[in-house]
Amino acid sequence: MTRYIRHAIAFCALLLVALLVNAARVQVFQAGSYDDNPANRRPTIARYAQPRGDILVDGIAVTGSRDTGEQLRHERTYANGPLYAPVTGFASQEYGTTFLEHAEDGILSGTDPMLAPLPLWDDVSRARSQAGNVVTTIDRAAQEAAFRGLGRRKGAVAAVEPSTGRILALVSAPSYDPAELSGNGEPVKSAWARLNQDPEKPMLNRAVRQTYPPGSTFKVVTAAAALDSGVVEDLDAPTDSPDPYTLPGTRTRLTNESDDCVDASVRAAFEWSCNTVFAKLGVDVGVEAMTTMAQSFGFNDTSLRIPFSVAQSTFDTQVDRAQLALSSIGQYNTRATPLQMAMVAAAVANGGQLREPYLVDRTVRRGGETVTTTGSRPLHQVMNPATAVRMRELMTDAVKEGTGANAAIRGATVGGKTGTAQHGIGNAGTPYAWFVSWAQGDHDLEPEVAVAVVVEDAAADRGDISGGGDAAPIAKAVMRAVLGL
Repeated sequence: MTRYIRHAIAFCALLLVALLVNAARVQVFQAGSYDDNPANRRPTIARYAQPRGDILVDGIAVTGSRDTGEQLRHERTYANGPLYAPVTGFASQEYGTTFLEHAEDGILSGTDPMLAPLPLWDDVSRARSQAGNVVTTIDRAAQEAAFRGLGRRKGAVAAVEPSTGRILALVSAPSYDPAELSGNGEPVKSAWARLNQDPEKPMLNRAVRQTYPPGSTFKVVTAAAALDSGVVEDLDAPTDSPDPYTLPGTRTRLTNESDDCVDASVRAAFEWSCNTVFAKLGVDVGVEAMTTMAQSFGFNDTSLRIPFSVAQSTFDTQVDRAQLALSSIGQYNTRATPLQMAMVAAAVANGGQLREPYLVDRTVRRGGETVTTTGSRPLHQVMNPATAVRMRELMTDAVKEGTGANAAIRGATVGGKTGTAQHGIGNAGTPYAWFVSWAQGDHDLEPEVAVAVVVEDAAADRGDISGGGDAAPIAKAVMRAVLGL
């Protein structure tokens, strides 16, 4: 009898071991496959069981969470949604996340291991830490000034702090309210369909995800290349520049919107944006030196993240002399995001040095303790310091005496460059109006802000004057907001 009992005990122990092995197999080794199974609703339910962390601007939350009482309990809310949509993106129970909501999802959802006080225990218990917050670099006054300035017009604004790379404003118009996409019901699906079918593309982040021909604002790059390479030594010396200028190897004649461009000095040509002078300068500088300078400013860079990805701005490296002439005045295949052109202005303002732009200052726990900080971003020497000094002269002269007069600010030194970019079949589209600039208050030790503005549906129709008439006043408002003027 004792033998049978021992056999029964051994058999029961074997069954117990088998149960434990199977439980370990399911809960440990196969946990990933079960978590990723579309039929498993538990991770989704857990994701929305607690309020999502907030995105902060000037210390104030521009996001929030609403308790719906449903299975997916907490829904995302937005304060001034259209104003901050290019920064926050959306967090939708139905369609996922974009922009900061996506790039910082680990912090905002509470799944980032750095939020856990006891990471190893949380791995075993599969507990979710309390969500953290994301502190942005956005300047509320600058963001609001850019948004008001664009109004009902289509376009974008990007502003950065030259010495640090902090992004102070990121605006795209038309915009949308991310709150429309937060839930998972029929109204959300209807809003998604409407927004995606809208020909004005309100969900397109034009500041960082749309590239445009930069037009005459690219002459900042061309002038810097000409000075750095020694092609131009004296800003006031006449150039050998005919008007019209026949593109090399073609019969195509390039003309100007401004008068008195024949053999104009670089200073005068920059003030009045003479296409002929800068097209010829680009050819004289050559493809290699032009490419080097453009790429130093950030063109052709596929790796820029702020922390979400930025569309690549391009300068074609495989061009003939005629194509190079057009590329050097911001046409042909040259394309740039507004953020890229703000970087161009920032490099000039910062003595020829460029800091990579960034949008997140730090991430913090709910109690305010810092989790991560962005720290100092890489510094890149774009041009010689002496070249930067002369480029600042050119840009300030363009505001004082040239096409950028509408950006002048009392109590500050402002440098700028207007631009009009032709586009469409046969250049039949309404030209894009551009303005890039930087500003330094009279009592500041260094420039405080660099701005790029593009207006797609500009009202003016005379060359570079549209950049000065449509885009420059918007840039002025943003600069004044940052300077406190």
